[in-house]
Amino acid sequence: MRKIQLEKVRNIGIIAHIDAGKTTTTERVLYFTGKTYKIGEVDQGTATMDWMVQEQERGITITAACTTCTWRDISINIIDTPGHVDFTVEVERSLKVLDGAVVVFCGVGGVEPQSETVWRQADRYNVPRIGFVNKLDRVGADFLGAIDQMHKKLGANAAAIQIPYFLNEKFCGMIDLISGKLILYKDETGLELDILDAPAELHDEVKSAHDRMLERIADVDEKIMDSFAHGREISVQELKDAIRRTVIANKFVPVLCGSSLRNIGIQPVLDAVCDYLPSPHELPPIKGTNPETGEYEEIAASDKAPFCALCFKVATDPYVGKINFIRIYSGTLKSGDTVYNASKRTKERTTKLLRMHANRQEIIETAHTGDIVAAVGLKETKTGDTLCTEADPLLIEAIHFPEPVIQQAIEPKTKIDQERLGMALHKLSEEDPSFRVTYNHETGETIISGMGQLHLEIAIDRIMREFNVEAGVGSPQVAYRETITRRVSSTGKFIQQSGGRGQYGHAVIEMEPQEIPGTGITFEDKIKSGAIPREYIPSVKEGIFGAAKSGCLAGYPVTDVKVTLIDGSFHEVDSSEMAFQMAGSLAFNEGLKKGNPILLEPVMDMEIIVPEEFMGTVIGDLNSRRAKITSLTTRANVRVIRCYVPLAEIFNYATVLRSLTQGRASYTMEPSYYAEVPSNIADKIISGFTSQGAARRSF
Repeated sequence: MRKIQLEKVRNIGIIAHIDAGKTTTTERVLYFTGKTYKIGEVDQGTATMDWMVQEQERGITITAACTTCTWRDISINIIDTPGHVDFTVEVERSLKVLDGAVVVFCGVGGVEPQSETVWRQADRYNVPRIGFVNKLDRVGADFLGAIDQMHKKLGANAAAIQIPYFLNEKFCGMIDLISGKLILYKDETGLELDILDAPAELHDEVKSAHDRMLERIADVDEKIMDSFAHGREISVQELKDAIRRTVIANKFVPVLCGSSLRNIGIQPVLDAVCDYLPSPHELPPIKGTNPETGEYEEIAASDKAPFCALCFKVATDPYVGKINFIRIYSGTLKSGDTVYNASKRTKERTTKLLRMHANRQEIIETAHTGDIVAAVGLKETKTGDTLCTEADPLLIEAIHFPEPVIQQAIEPKTKIDQERLGMALHKLSEEDPSFRVTYNHETGETIISGMGQLHLEIAIDRIMREFNVEAGVGSPQVAYRETITRRVSSTGKFIQQSGGRGQYGHAVIEMEPQEIPGTGITFEDKIKSGAIPREYIPSVKEGIFGAAKSGCLAGYPVTDVKVTLIDGSFHEVDSSEMAFQMAGSLAFNEGLKKGNPILLEPVMDMEIIVPEEFMGTVIGDLNSRRAKITSLTTRANVRVIRCYVPLAEIFNYATVLRSLTQGRASYTMEPSYYAEVPSNIADKIISGFTSQGAARRSF
């Protein structure tokens, strides 16, 4: 029997741009809900949610951390996510399993680049949101300006449900536009506050903000529209009900204000989470496909429904080993239960269930619908796998993970380190799907790939500290890609006779560039009248995908090519799966050479915040780095440069920017798209690759 009813459960994430105050906000939430007795500070390395050594040293969040607290008898499961773009995969997989999110914005910075990224991620998973404009105690903070940016940059139907209150130019509370009351904070702890009538001198400002809020809600809610149009008075409860309806339907975003560092505005955010964000049973049933029939099915959020859960994160604990974080969508799970992994088609047994509080563990016997818990004992289960019952299998849509854009060679220093390195890389790639490990047979190097320099820095630091590996690392390299630019057809024939049974495989394919960049390699079977038996077609596909791992120009992976199998032939005796795999590989390699191949490079979306007097110098430097400037805007007393720039041109850009601006500028960037490398630069990359090959052959 569950202790907390499903209606009183909230699964939320705290998401934002780097340094907007996510972890600081989460620390205050834990303190005010009584989960912790002392407020942890990010700058001092004492934050509860930033428990990794690397997080405490750098003052940033690296991995998403889970915790549970209670407010107004409602149980709130919180995931605090990173803001740095290198760890965007943590946001991606967290939003996949959450029912709502608090999006934190900096009162000075407003909607920053990573704010847009996390907003798009929340859009992808249709996650209801509330906004929280933080840092309103800082000089240059603009609450209404931040909301205006939400309209323009995010396309959000957002409106303030509070406005900040300043006393002698000091931020000390907010006026609630729903009740019309002033919430005044009396001391620095944030525990003592007064609820007063709004000051009469602010009547016009409050009424104007209240009307703007009503207009935004009326645009998407018929009941409020009807009352608003007929001039009927709308009660506080009617307004709260309307906000809840429109937030759950993802039609409206209420925006609150505060300063987490000064302990102002946290209680109203908790109230808003309870009042406006949905419980698991208020969302549509979880959808998936039956792995046996391939048909779509739904399971309602109920303890009585068949068990269904998604593993969204894997972590390694030094004491209990591998831990799988799972979100339970339906049914219940007990410690010791056997579950069915629908993704791997295998059975697994849970030996222990844990409720996590950052890195601290609480052993529980039973987990219910809506719970986010950690399971111990699942050996085969990885991120994105669906767990269910064998009698009622359901396969939930997998999580989308971005492709790495940067890579680095790593090699162990001793034989013992070699064994440890293999184990470390396996565990890290299991934990983080955006961290990839490959072996380059041409160079004999182990290559690690990630989302950015910081991502690989943290991974290497963990390899050396956690796994005690002594290793040498190469300098970071750009993860180039290869593709074709025109449609071609090609043939692959693999014939081998060596006495006895031979080998025969013959495949004809068409290759063309993908219409939508970023689609990757796709395979379509258009074989007619049994030219190739059905059992050999998967082998042709396997051969094509294997060949796509290394292109013909400089050995980089091939992407954005549509491959169609149109013809072929077979031999009654000599044909085999291996022969058709080789035929597919030969056909793909031939088509690649005929398709006018080109090199692609990752292009970054970059935002630079720079004082006016250094803007010309910075723009001149960017132009020398093949940057394409898209906008120049003013924010408070600084200029904001938005541009697209190739990743190859901005390694160690932080040092360059500091020297150009006396350390007064800052920048953020994220991968945007792949573009063709200019021919003069591509020639250098290709000649470098061929000269390396020649050196190895002569050696």
